[in-house]
Amino acid sequence: MVSKRFVAKRLLLLGPVLFGVATVVFAILHLSPGDPAVAIAGQRASQEFIEQVRTDLGLNDPLWQQYVRFLQDTATLDFGQSYQVRRGSDVSDILADRLPITIELAILGQAAGLLFGLPLGILSAVKQDTLTDHFSRVGALAGISIPIYWSGPLLILLFAQILGVLPTSGRLGSTYFIDSTTGFILVDTLLAGDMAAFQSAARHLLMPVVVLGVYSMAFISRMMRSSMLEVVRQDYMRTARAKGQGAKTTIMKHGLRNAFIPVITIIGIQFGSMLGGSVLTETVFEINGIGTLLVSAINQSDYPVVQATVLVFAFMYTIVNLLVDITYSILDPRIDQ
Repeated sequence: MVSKRFVAKRLLLLGPVLFGVATVVFAILHLSPGDPAVAIAGQRASQEFIEQVRTDLGLNDPLWQQYVRFLQDTATLDFGQSYQVRRGSDVSDILADRLPITIELAILGQAAGLLFGLPLGILSAVKQDTLTDHFSRVGALAGISIPIYWSGPLLILLFAQILGVLPTSGRLGSTYFIDSTTGFILVDTLLAGDMAAFQSAARHLLMPVVVLGVYSMAFISRMMRSSMLEVVRQDYMRTARAKGQGAKTTIMKHGLRNAFIPVITIIGIQFGSMLGGSVLTETVFEINGIGTLLVSAINQSDYPVVQATVLVFAFMYTIVNLLVDITYSILDPRIDQ
C-alpha cells in the first residue's frame, strides 16, 4: 500500500518542475527570431498596423511584465487565444480537441509494445544463447535502429500503395461521421454503435500503432531480458528450484515481480516519449494530434499555443513519472521508506 506522504512528496515536486519548464519555454520563445505580430498582420502590412498588433498583444510591454502575466495566466489555466493556428480560439479548446488523439495513439502503441515486448524478453532470457534468443535480440536491435521516418513510409508503401489493404492517413474513412464524445476515435465509434466506422478507425490506426509499438517493444524486450537474466542468477531463485519448484513456477512466482521493477522505468520513459515525441508519427500518417499542433504553432510563431502545448507535455511526463514511482513502491515497499 502506498503511503499518502510518499504521494504528497512526489506531487509537491510537480510545481517546481512545471515552473522551470514554463520559464525555459518563455525565454526560448522570446529570444528566438520571428515576430508574431508580423505573422498575424502579414508581410505586406504597414508598420503602423504591425505596431498596433504588437500593442494589442502586449508584446511592447517590458519582458518581465510579459513573464509575470504569463505565469499568472498559466497558474489559472488561462492559456489565452491562438494567434495563428486557429486564430481567436481559446488555446484550451484547441488542446482539448487534439490531446485525446495523441493520448489514444500513445496508449495503443505502448499496449502493443508491452503485449509483445514482455513475453519476448522473458522467453529470450529463459532460452539464453539459443536460436530463439538470437532471433529476439536481432529483432529488438532492428526495432531500435529503424527510425520512424523510414519505417512509416515503408509501411505505407507496402500496405497502402502495393497491397492496398490499409488507408494511408487520417483517423476515419471519409464516408463516416462520428460525434466526438471522448476524443478517442475507437471509443467514440463504439459509443455510436457504428461497427463499420469502428473497423475503419481500427484500420487507420493500425500502421501508426505498429510503428510506435515496434519501437517500444524493442526497448522493453531488451530490458526485460537483461533484468530477468540478473534475477534468475540470484540465490533465492536457486533455492526455489532446489525445493522442487518447476522452472516456470519459479520464474512466474519469484522472478517476474523483481525483474519487472527496472522495466517499469523503461515503460514510463517510453510512454512519455510517445506523448511528447509523436510528432514524426503524426506527421507521416497525417494525424492531427498535439505533436503536429506544436510544429504548426512553432512555424507560425503562435506563442500561446507553443507555451501551452509544451507545458501540457511536461505535465503529462511528470504524471507518468509519478505513476512509475507509485508502481515502484507497490512492487518494492522499501522504496517508500
